[in-house]
Amino acid sequence: MSSLLVWCALLQTLLLVTLRLGDCAIAVDANRTSALEEARLQRENLVRKYLKRLKKEEGALKLIGGRGDFEGNVEIFHAGKWGAICDDEWDQAEAEVVCRQLGFPGYVKPTHTGHFGRAKRKFWMDNLWCGGKEAELTDCRFDGWGANDCESGEAAGVICKQHDTDTTTTSKPVPVELKVPKERFGQRLELRLVGGRVEGEGRVEVRIVDGPGGAGPWGSVCGDGWGLLEGNVVCRQLNLGYANNAVQTDFFSDEADGKGLPERVLLSGTECYGNESTLADCLHDPIGWDTVATCSERKGHVAAVTCVPAMADLVFDHVEMEQSLHLEDRLMYLLQCAMEENCVATQAYEIQRDNPNWHLETRRLLKFTARVVNMGTADFRPHIPKHLWEWHLCHMHYHSMEVFATFDVIDGQGRKVAEGHKASFCLEDNQCLPGVEPRYACANYGDQGISVNCSDIYRHNIDCQWVDISELDFGEYTMRVAINPEFKVPEMRFDNNAATCRLLYTQTYARVFDCKHERP
Repeated sequence: MSSLLVWCALLQTLLLVTLRLGDCAIAVDANRTSALEEARLQRENLVRKYLKRLKKEEGALKLIGGRGDFEGNVEIFHAGKWGAICDDEWDQAEAEVVCRQLGFPGYVKPTHTGHFGRAKRKFWMDNLWCGGKEAELTDCRFDGWGANDCESGEAAGVICKQHDTDTTTTSKPVPVELKVPKERFGQRLELRLVGGRVEGEGRVEVRIVDGPGGAGPWGSVCGDGWGLLEGNVVCRQLNLGYANNAVQTDFFSDEADGKGLPERVLLSGTECYGNESTLADCLHDPIGWDTVATCSERKGHVAAVTCVPAMADLVFDHVEMEQSLHLEDRLMYLLQCAMEENCVATQAYEIQRDNPNWHLETRRLLKFTARVVNMGTADFRPHIPKHLWEWHLCHMHYHSMEVFATFDVIDGQGRKVAEGHKASFCLEDNQCLPGVEPRYACANYGDQGISVNCSDIYRHNIDCQWVDISELDFGEYTMRVAINPEFKVPEMRFDNNAATCRLLYTQTYARVFDCKHERP
């Protein structure tokens, strides 16, 4: 017993000495604390950025095709294989989740239409809908693993914000020359379509008309990010009407004619607003007279277009929205059908999950009528074939479009604080000008579309024709309604597809005013 007491006394003495030495060590090493903390944070950022990607875990993400590790098309790991993500309903909320999961401090923008090249693998995810606060992309709602109707040119991507310490914490800093912003070409370009079966189709080839030695050689346009906005500019410049299809393909290469595809890629990263008169007026990655443009896929990945003389042109009626907009508090019990289509805010699903009496809770809805008029020269038709339309039991009709309209509420700092959408849609002629016979109807598996000089009207009493603003503070905001927001269906022009209005929201009422048309 005495020896045990001696050992206890020795341990107490040793503990006191250790504590005193520790105090001394802290005092001596105080000047090293900030450096150690900085190193720890750098290691933490590095681990957070790469751990989920390097380990082939279920739900892991990676970005491919970009100029650095901060950008590219998004791929996700599922069932032992990597797969692509479709850009239907892909927006800032999904980009925020992806960049956070990969360890970046935020996002710059989401990208669409295979901005970083065509999807090389099967699409694992389609119609993703995130609230923006999810820890991982797999926490968001989507159609189900592998369920999709997407083509390779519909790959979703992101550009993430970079860490301030990226040059010291990563072994692959982005070269300075790759950070040069896009610019207009600055020289006159001649265009032609090659390899098509008729005059109005083919791959796009360009050449500089007034170079140092006269007209230069013909070159192709890289397919990265190529879409209907760019296609419309090409068709307009060639006086061939409007772009019915703008694709990234080598379909129009014909080895039999001895031409094949030109070795020179003259333009890449083409980005048009849609109203330019020539392709040279659009933005492109910088390129010199004697240099070759870079492309994510150098072989068989060129821009092509099909032009037609007649085209639909949808216009959103903001006057109808101004007159019909109002507030309604609605029980969640009555919103179950709408919740199946992600038509309420993320908080509603959290209430449904955590509160056993969720059906007695109410949501505040900003409701309005959406009237869309076809003022073009051809009918507006869904781009999904009829045999792929989905039957919805709640609404008792087939849905022919995945994303037809988006409704966003934006605060003074430009942040989206509430949103709604028509993710599944039925198109029909609800109202036509005198002398125009309605042709499209949703009932009985009928053909869907909007005839020339007819309107599709979704009234305020229809499911999902609202924005869930239950968590929104009172104040003044911007409301933005966009039709065909992802430019999936061709139109004459897109600068009249959206309406941006001022929104005043008080305790007793809401109204929109000062609306103007613009591009989605």
